[in-house]
Amino acid sequence: MYRFLLTPRWWGINVFAVLAIPFCIFMGSWQLSRFEDRVNTHQQQEDRSARAKTAAARPLADLLPVDTVTSGRQASARGHYDTGHQLLVPARTLKDKHGERQGFYVLSLLRTDGGKALPVVRGWLPGDAGTKADTARVPAPPKGEVTVTGALQASENQGTDGVQAGGGLPQGQLGMISAASLVNIVPYEVYDAWITLTDAPAPLHAVPPAAAEGSGLDLKAFQNLGYTGEWFVFAGFVVFMWFRLFRRDAEAAKDAALGIAPEGDEGEPGVATGAVAKAAAGAAEGDSAEAAAGASIGASAQDEGQGAGEGEAARAGQA
Repeated sequence: MYRFLLTPRWWGINVFAVLAIPFCIFMGSWQLSRFEDRVNTHQQQEDRSARAKTAAARPLADLLPVDTVTSGRQASARGHYDTGHQLLVPARTLKDKHGERQGFYVLSLLRTDGGKALPVVRGWLPGDAGTKADTARVPAPPKGEVTVTGALQASENQGTDGVQAGGGLPQGQLGMISAASLVNIVPYEVYDAWITLTDAPAPLHAVPPAAAEGSGLDLKAFQNLGYTGEWFVFAGFVVFMWFRLFRRDAEAAKDAALGIAPEGDEGEPGVATGAVAKAAAGAAEGDSAEAAAGASIGASAQDEGQGAGEGEAARAGQA
């Protein structure tokens, strides 16, 4: 009864199922491991951030280039601020005890002893970077040689929250904190990193360091979790369809062994023959009905003729 499993069609179905099920399980397990890695990295980043707040600051050169390990670490640099190139970074949100507030960063460039400039976010102010009333509160950077200490951050990119990479900003504003954005503004080299001051001068508010890219529980992490469920669902769907096809063909093979023709199949000879027989029977029934109607009409005519003859004979006797 299960000889249909040896047909080429079922060979193809079986090969597909044998390959598809392990592949779906492997892909689901891989996506799950990606999600777990992101969770572990997020936890490690939080632990490093907590330790960095109390750890001693290290020289900037010792922490470059910025990666997931050095991001958020306390770095120190010495130099003097370029007072002619203080920039405002608009449309930046800061979370504090009052909730989320819209404002802008105040960024100054520290010319280090090595010649390169280090972007330093001195703090955040609420308001609009394009309004004179709000920008008038921005304090000027200190003059002379200074030593700055803050959390080290990697250069921003187009995927960073708050970034305005489209350009079109007024002079004195910067949409993205990166060396690529600053190279066209200042006439000297810039580090591919920046720091946010731990202690911001009044009335500025200190900007908390952001988690390193790819280390937090962001949308990509939950996408991995969603893909995990999808791959396991695909594996279950393959198993379900295999059993459904198997049950259908097994029932068809059993019916064929018992001589039961499938219902509703217009291509079967038995069904066609039955249809022709029904049509012939209908035609025969129609002929019989017509014959019976003719006989009835003939009998009626004969009775009328006999009645007419008898009436004429009676009138002749009376005469």
